[in-house]
Parts: sequence; structure tokens; C-alpha cells
Amino acid sequence: MPLEPAIKKNWIAIQQRHDAPVNAIGMKIDPKDANTLKVWRDEGIDKFVKK
Repeated sequence: MPLEPAIKKNWIAIQQRHDAPVNAIGMKIDPKDANTLKVWRDEGIDKFVKK
């Protein structure tokens, strides 16, 4: 199920400020949380990690 555009836009803005995978509220994603990481990758949020 795709994310709503407003949520995705917010998540991208938050992710651009962090150098590790974070969820839509800015908390670091636990490496064991496969479901959130899958959505993070599938929605393309992984391309916005701060370098």
C-alpha cells in the first residue's frame, strides 16, 4: 500500500536531515524492523539520507 503524498513528502524532509534511516517522525529505524525498512526502501526514502 503506497504512502499518502503528504506523509512521503514529510518523511523525505525529515530523512534529509539525518545520516541514518529514520521513520516519518525522525526516530532511527531499528535494523531488526524489517517492515519499516522495506517501506523506507520501496518508497525511495533511502535516496535522501544525508551524506
